Amino acid sequence: MATRIIALFNLKPGIDRAAYEEWARSTDLPIVNGLASIKEFAVFRTVVTMGSEAPPPYQYIEIIDVADMDAFGRDIATETMQKVAAQFQDMADVTFILTDKLG
Repeated sequence: MATRIIALFNLKPGIDRAAYEEWARSTDLPIVNGLASIKEFAVFRTVVTMGSEAPPPYQYIEIIDVADMDAFGRDIATETMQKVAAQFQDMADVTFILTDKLG
């Protein structure tokens, strides 16, 4: 059964948005989407909070559709993924949420 992980995050103070987005496009997206355990991985920049003039509480959202959680565990333990994860953690304050689809 597939698992969807949702990551909600803001960039840490001093992290340049353009630099993060270039890293996401050139490093994070292709590497994570290349993992055998991943069905699909996408990163979204938030734009507006509907019905409000307040900024969204998070600057970015990641949707990670994992085909096989056991394989995902092995994939993220690799040296390459540990490096990518460390780079991401240096740039972002993130909360990862595992989900189950209703129905």
